[in-house]
Amino acid sequence: MTNNDILRRIRYTFDIKDAAMADIFSLADVEVSQEQVTHWLKKEEDTAFVKLSDKELAVFLNGFINFKRGKREGAQPVPEDRLNNNMVFQKLRIALNLKAEDILDIFQLVEFRLSSHELSAFFRKPGNKNYRECKDQILRNFLLGVQYQLRPQDKQIDSELE
Repeated sequence: MTNNDILRRIRYTFDIKDAAMADIFSLADVEVSQEQVTHWLKKEEDTAFVKLSDKELAVFLNGFINFKRGKREGAQPVPEDRLNNNMVFQKLRIALNLKAEDILDIFQLVEFRLSSHELSAFFRKPGNKNYRECKDQILRNFLLGVQYQLRPQDKQIDSELE
């Protein structure tokens, strides 16, 4: 999944308008214009499309945590220069205040089977012997499950199309 895909999915799932997207960046103490957000949300084929960097996505996710949970006191976390799916998954878990059981329930919505041991491996430090890389399929299914949880009508439409 590209950073732009992740941003588009979060925007759709939580029904966030472009202006509010820019406000979420500002919650992480970074100002972006509504126009920049619009360019990031375009499809790759569009001539106005602009690729979202790892650092920009990290800023958005940090702002999203502040948006969902409230801004914490003191200095804001420094956005990572490089992101991987594990880090994105972890930031979304924090923003949505999810426990392992909640995440497993979300995966159930998309009929994706995952054990609690497999799940915990995604949130371990990379040097840990039980660390497991979060592949695109896992993150995609998680985001789709959150979408179905918040927008149940989407699941009904998807099942009717099958």
